[in-house]
Amino acid sequence: MMKKQIALFSILVMSITIFSLPTETKAAAQTLAEFEAEVKKYTKELQEKKDKIAKNDAEVAEIKKRIANIEAQIKQAETDIANLEQEIKKNEEEIVAKKEESKKIMEYYQIANGDNAYLEYAFGSTSITDMIYRMSVVEQLTEYNDQVMKELKVLVEKNQQQKETLAKKKSELSSLKKSLQSEKERIDADTSKIKAGMPSLEEQIKSAKAQVDYLKSEGCYSYETINACMTRKQPQPDIGSGNISVGDAGISAPSTNGFYRPMQYGYITQSYGGYGGHLGIDLSSSNKAIPIYPIATGVVTAKYYDNYGALVLKIRHNVGGTIIYSTYAHMRSWYVNEGQVVTPTTMLGLMGSTGYSTGPHLHLEVTTCDWKSKGGGCTWKQYQRSTINPSRYVQFPSRWSNR
Repeated sequence: MMKKQIALFSILVMSITIFSLPTETKAAAQTLAEFEAEVKKYTKELQEKKDKIAKNDAEVAEIKKRIANIEAQIKQAETDIANLEQEIKKNEEEIVAKKEESKKIMEYYQIANGDNAYLEYAFGSTSITDMIYRMSVVEQLTEYNDQVMKELKVLVEKNQQQKETLAKKKSELSSLKKSLQSEKERIDADTSKIKAGMPSLEEQIKSAKAQVDYLKSEGCYSYETINACMTRKQPQPDIGSGNISVGDAGISAPSTNGFYRPMQYGYITQSYGGYGGHLGIDLSSSNKAIPIYPIATGVVTAKYYDNYGALVLKIRHNVGGTIIYSTYAHMRSWYVNEGQVVTPTTMLGLMGSTGYSTGPHLHLEVTTCDWKSKGGGCTWKQYQRSTINPSRYVQFPSRWSNR
């Protein structure tokens, strides 16, 4: 019975050990020849995206011109409507005045035709001749007044119709502007989707080609996997062989398999989301400029500012003969150089909020290949798929007070 228990225990230990070992992704296991073919294919895809963005930008520029033209037309229509309203108001006031004048004239005309004895007194005429003259004038004024009123009414109706036409035109222009604005937003969203969360297309193309050139310059064989070549050409200390003494830079026992937390104390602000989501884990601390350390022994392979101005550092690690990379982003400063061997006690720099960041924190990624490091052996597209939850290597409680 005891032998069976020991056997089962041994199998369990072997299973856990196998499960805990880092596995190579398809990108890391690629030969140089396969990677070169992938780069050519990827470069073509990037160029197509670049052309698509250029086309989108041209369409957006044209739409902006059309929107500006429509806005000018809407503004002119509003001005014309306001002028017409003033004209209509003026004409309506004149019609009211003409009606009042016509009323007085008609009263005079009716009295004149009624042979009223007080006619010359009522209208102030001084003689019959004057009265006849005035009656003649009244008749002419009446005819003229009728004609003027007809013309005014026609003008009011015409202006009113034009006002309605302009209002309809303004409404149509507003609808067209709204439609164009929606189309612009759709194109902008399409462009943003292409660009979202990634380096510039030019940078990706440049980096992918540089990867191939570097691997060839290092003497990697076309049939050799990139991981094997980098292990052969650039031997570096195995994580398990480091001599780190307890107490150095706040070092305690490693959180797991020779890996340490990158800061002495802190907490998680955003968890790992995987491909298509959050590619790493975000960590912060009450000390907003807390020192940042490597999660394990390794070699600094890249340091740069990304598209958004974030200060980024990358380290290559050897885990039992398998290469992995750790990335540290949004740092305030860095104290190491490319090619430098670092251990968990080496201060990399200080936590910060550089680049696209809402506050001081460290964005930590772990991958099986890298698109930016020399010999990293993958494109940006492959890099995203190669991410691993950092918690697989480093234990991250919700809060901690030691490394």
